[in-house]
Amino acid sequence: MPPRPPRAPRAPRTPAAEPVAVSRAEITTPEVLSEESVVELSLRPQRLAEFIGQEKVKENLRVAIAAAIARKEPLDHTLFHGPPGLGKTTLAELIARELGVNIHTTSGPAIEKPGDLVGKLTNMREGDLLFIDEIHRLRPVIEEFLYPAMEDYKIDIRLSEGPKAQTITMPIEKFTLVGATTRFGMLTSPMRARFGIVERLNYYPEDALELIVRRTSEVLKVPCDRGGAAEIARRSRGTPRIANRLLRRVRDYAEVEAEGRITKEVADLALRRLDVDEFGLDDMDARVLRCIIEKFDGGPVGISTIAAAVGEDAGTIEEVYEPFLVQHGFLQRTPRGRMATGQAYRHFGYEPPNGAGPATGAPNGAQPSLF
Repeated sequence: MPPRPPRAPRAPRTPAAEPVAVSRAEITTPEVLSEESVVELSLRPQRLAEFIGQEKVKENLRVAIAAAIARKEPLDHTLFHGPPGLGKTTLAELIARELGVNIHTTSGPAIEKPGDLVGKLTNMREGDLLFIDEIHRLRPVIEEFLYPAMEDYKIDIRLSEGPKAQTITMPIEKFTLVGATTRFGMLTSPMRARFGIVERLNYYPEDALELIVRRTSEVLKVPCDRGGAAEIARRSRGTPRIANRLLRRVRDYAEVEAEGRITKEVADLALRRLDVDEFGLDDMDARVLRCIIEKFDGGPVGISTIAAAVGEDAGTIEEVYEPFLVQHGFLQRTPRGRMATGQAYRHFGYEPPNGAGPATGAPNGAQPSLF
């Protein structure tokens, strides 16, 4: 019998693509996640009038933009500061759209040397916007390079290195620098002084977040009644980015378990599965508070000790979780350490010690004494 021809080798199996999942620790973070960048772009408003909330900031920008258009001048350099996820980048893009100019986007950590900005500054047309996110992370040499560009619309370009290096001054078109920062205090005084418009963005009230959730549900084409929108808004920590993220997770649950419609009951069940309670506290918030109450008798206890007890980085607790807990009366900072408040005890079903007041853990809500 003739020998059988050899079998062709089988093609290797390609593993099925797994859906991108958001961990429970990330579900309430105000920072933008890598898989959300494309989705966020589709949810942003197209005109300043469509921007929900921040009424004072909106009105000030509307007046400044109208005045700049009437005078046919570039808008003053503008700085937005406030917690992450409140719309600083969105406002920068809306300013460019209202002025009818181009926007060039970068971030502080991405600019390593002055040459990284030369291309952007020399290619801009008159009135264009240069948006720098996380502007507080600019290096000092970059700030020095930007000062003459912001004031005199000129930049100094070094042609070579060494003792015989030559520098030429090149004029650039008049432009508007728009900066965004979550750490206003880390900006140097000379940099702060060069911004003509400085606006702070604050956390959103629940009614504004409810409008944002309802608008996003219309964009995503998912049925959501007022009760469902209000339930999501109540647990969003005053941050639109978190509200939109929670809505997308509730939509997933509604499409699988509730015929695709988001109601108050559906939103409550979905968010409880994600460990986001009625106050917007997630799993890590609860672990931090329970740790202070159960292991350290309510405090005071140092941040490094809390971090070791819950298995999280001290900087993450201090920068991400602690501000929300302090602002909503669950945690108190004292010179001796962190203390759980009476509200935190009651939230987890514990009896506050010594007749704790409504928030501070001291009688009648008074400030506890060190002596």
